[in-house]
Amino acid sequence: MGIFKNWTRFEMIWLITFTLVNIYLFFAWSDSLLGLISSISGMLCVVLVAKGKIANYYFGIVQTLTYAYIAYGYGLYGEAMLNALFYFPVQFIGIYLWRQHKTNRDVRGEDVKVKSLTKKGWLYTLVSIVGLTIGYGFFLRYLEGNFVWTDSATNVLSITAQILMLKRFAEQWLLWISVNVLSIILWAGALITQGGNDFSMLVMWTAFLVNSIYGYINWRKLYVKQNKEAV
Repeated sequence: MGIFKNWTRFEMIWLITFTLVNIYLFFAWSDSLLGLISSISGMLCVVLVAKGKIANYYFGIVQTLTYAYIAYGYGLYGEAMLNALFYFPVQFIGIYLWRQHKTNRDVRGEDVKVKSLTKKGWLYTLVSIVGLTIGYGFFLRYLEGNFVWTDSATNVLSITAQILMLKRFAEQWLLWISVNVLSIILWAGALITQGGNDFSMLVMWTAFLVNSIYGYINWRKLYVKQNKEAV
């Protein structure tokens, strides 16, 4: 039993590789300890989400608080508010909701039942993303934040993806892929223009991107397998 039960070789290599890269950056570039903690806890969180395991939320609690503090220091107010005011409390909601929808059988160690969006669900999702991104972008510009449109897009996509995650939709991962690409661009811009030594943030988001691609593949397989077993 335990959170590391039934891990594949790819999952173990993935996690160990990015953890070692973060540790190297911590010493080689005098990276911040908070950045190291945020990055490692974040990687543990997302790989456990990809496996459909409830334990992801415990690491998510640590990652959201530390990341919010770091993002605030770089003037990324959208990122800071998203993590402190939305992601952090949502971790506790996720623990509760996922416990209510656990699988009856142990499927490669995964815990929850997976769903898939309909065409109508996709339409509502995309229209909401566009409208909210425009509105929140103007709000962040009013606050005189940095990289407001990229910040707005990552926030709206993240909230939408998190809601789909709480509802256990496999398509959450397609939105997470978009979030991760935009976040890499966002942090690269922040580090180049403002300086700073939190390079672990770039490593973390790169790791998230790799994991989100793997997560989508894994959740689609789970969806197909669980539906076959239900027949």
